[in-house]
Amino acid sequence: MPMTRYKNFLIKFAYIVFDVACACLSIYLAAYLRKATLPFSVTFGNIFFKEINPFRFVFLFWILISILFNHAHKLYYTKRELFESIEIWEVFKSVFLSALATIMLIYLAKIEGFPRMIFGLSAVFMTVSFSVWRILKRLYVEYLVVHGFNNFNALIVGAGRVGEALAREIEARPTLGIKVRGFLDDYKDEGPASNRWKVLGKIADFPRIAPREFINHLFITIYHDSDAFFKLLSQAKELGVAVRVIPQGFELMSGEFLKYDIGLIPVLEYSDMQQLRKQAGKRIFDFCVSLVMLVALSPVYLLLAAAVVLDSRGPVSYRCRRYGRGGRVFYMIKFRSMVKDADKMKSEIEHQNEADGPIFKIKNDPRVTRVGRFLRKYSLDELPQIFNVLMGDMSLVGPRPFPISQIEKEDLRQLKRLEVRPGITGLWQIRGRSDISFTKLLRWDIWYINNWSLWLDWNILLQTVPVVLKGKGAY
Repeated sequence: MPMTRYKNFLIKFAYIVFDVACACLSIYLAAYLRKATLPFSVTFGNIFFKEINPFRFVFLFWILISILFNHAHKLYYTKRELFESIEIWEVFKSVFLSALATIMLIYLAKIEGFPRMIFGLSAVFMTVSFSVWRILKRLYVEYLVVHGFNNFNALIVGAGRVGEALAREIEARPTLGIKVRGFLDDYKDEGPASNRWKVLGKIADFPRIAPREFINHLFITIYHDSDAFFKLLSQAKELGVAVRVIPQGFELMSGEFLKYDIGLIPVLEYSDMQQLRKQAGKRIFDFCVSLVMLVALSPVYLLLAAAVVLDSRGPVSYRCRRYGRGGRVFYMIKFRSMVKDADKMKSEIEHQNEADGPIFKIKNDPRVTRVGRFLRKYSLDELPQIFNVLMGDMSLVGPRPFPISQIEKEDLRQLKRLEVRPGITGLWQIRGRSDISFTKLLRWDIWYINNWSLWLDWNILLQTVPVVLKGKGAY
């Protein structure tokens, strides 16, 4: 057995051992907590092997079937590109299906008196234990990758806008363990394509450059004709290089790519209908989470409101007109962070604007109050927008709503942002807040709209918390 296959086998075997241990521990813990409902003393031997337990075969079957479902859901591999939340979702589905299969066994075998509470607790403990150890495993793998373990070298075909954007995204994620060695491009001369990467040659130079640069991955962002594309695939196969293709025109799509087969032909399908159905789920998610946040943060609202009133004259809140989904105008609510009548003073300091595009931002804005500076640093002035979310004007995550006067100065690029509800937080919040350029903000907003999912929203919400606590890039 080759060394790589042997290593992969050992890793997979270790994963299975961990899952078996977690499943056994989950069932034991559930039985121990409900031991009064069992006609025997709770020990590992009695639960899984002794005849004194009439349900031992059910438990053993459940452990076996859970391993099979975990394997079917590809939970014995660590795919670095996936969010942790996606792996946890696969765990949840696997445990649910294995529990369903076990219930069918109990029904078909007519096993009477099976302890339902123990069954339910075991399912919960399995989900938690399978998830926790995978999170810890992923953190450990990411630590090893960042420190150089099992890293890969990559070439990118196409040194244009998409190719450079891909290189920047890869560099921003060191946990992927991918090092971009450079570009291949038929229309650019060899040399620096940017300040960071070089054009190493033409596409036809791939067989010569790949061994020299120890290339493991090839990313294709452009292909001029089918013959060149197939030749590249053939060469990559001979050299043992994995090929990944970026779909043409992906940045213009606003749904998900669904992969399926028609006979022997793989098909990528793009459809807006699935995206529209998901938006209904997004509204339910927003309403439920914002309602919980409103109740939990009610004491904080009272404290901040009192601080605003005591610090300077004026109302507690500030209401400003914004464009919402489909261009509908609504009033966005914030804690007041500026002096009274600050809007009337804007014309006097407009020449000091430090932001590009239609955005108006000044790091040391003289209109901001002492409490307002604190509120803005930690984005606490945005908390009242929870009411906007409950009313359906905004979402928890989405493109930031700009003042109407600023949007009307801009071009049609804004129209894409108005396809969805504006958000309290978004990619701009976790990637730089006020420090990022307007062009990047637009690009991230469009990427978010094109790739939206509930898991993406949840990840952005979780990443917003540490970014806000650091207070970096807000003014």
